Amino acid sequence: MPKIQAVSTYAPPYSLTQDNAENFIKELFAGKMNKLERYLKVFKNAEIFNRQLAMPIEWYKENHSFSEKNDLYIELATEYSIKVIQKCLSEAVDVTIRDINAIIFVSTTGISTPSIEARLMNQLSFSNNVVRIPIWGLGCGGGAAGIGRANDYCLAHPESLVLVICVELCSLTFQPKDLNKSNFIGTSLFGDGAACALISGDQVKLSHTKTLPRIQATASKLLPNSENIMGWRIEDDGLHVIFAKSIPNIIVKWFAPFVEGFLAQHELSPQTIHRFIAHPGGKKVLTAYESALELPKELVAPSSIILQQHGNMSSPTVLYVLKYVMDQQPNRGEFGIMASLGPGFSGELVLLEWE
Repeated sequence: MPKIQAVSTYAPPYSLTQDNAENFIKELFAGKMNKLERYLKVFKNAEIFNRQLAMPIEWYKENHSFSEKNDLYIELATEYSIKVIQKCLSEAVDVTIRDINAIIFVSTTGISTPSIEARLMNQLSFSNNVVRIPIWGLGCGGGAAGIGRANDYCLAHPESLVLVICVELCSLTFQPKDLNKSNFIGTSLFGDGAACALISGDQVKLSHTKTLPRIQATASKLLPNSENIMGWRIEDDGLHVIFAKSIPNIIVKWFAPFVEGFLAQHELSPQTIHRFIAHPGGKKVLTAYESALELPKELVAPSSIILQQHGNMSSPTVLYVLKYVMDQQPNRGEFGIMASLGPGFSGELVLLEWE
């Protein structure tokens, strides 16, 4: 079974506390909408302490065209990807950029053709024969999905090394004139970030001294006729976030049975796994995971810590959680499950075993 050899993360340079984010929105929308003070409560309820942004806070006070924002997305997504790739490969033993056989690039917060991984190949010394697999539109589900697709590739090509790169610049989608509640919720949750994972096939022999997670199984599931639960509304000025308040309830009624059924196929249950590596969509999402799957708080703690320190960065977030867990050096034989939800409405699962 394919193995996750290394995971790296990169936090953009501008830090923003939740109090400053709330004050920014309060100043920006003052006098423009009713019940503003009521909506501002989402910032404290989110229980996020800090996050990182691609641009200084003053930049977001001004109007920017879709074209301007997207050009900036292409520039910074390329820059951050280079940083996180170099960091990831520096943590892997005996692997260079020339050894990489495939790149899976995951993102949903900007548009680029040619896609970002092609631009990376022109700046780093990848082989010209690298297989490119760009994935767009999976949002928060993209991190676990990227690992899943890397697993599929390595099963088909067991001699391969695959990079999964997730970059999201959620802040560049901020809409200073959008008075919908979804815009407030998104602003209270989202940050920017990048992550990279190196996955190896069975025939790749690398030396290492740490316990590493091997991918035992993956699963994907779509909730029919659920396009309006999460996603983007694309308008002339860019991407407008869509959030349905029903997401925590969907976790309880639809996603939890999906997780339980998936684990049961492998003679496991939520109560017998050792590590829960969940995308922390928000405080209510984590609470729904905890209650629906009857998980102890310590199992949800890594996701909660990443949410508090970085906010919801969409697809990279679950890889931040994975790195946090891998750094704890789980014992050989421990099982973990990666879980994330995204537009579709869809769920992605990855079963891991440390060895």
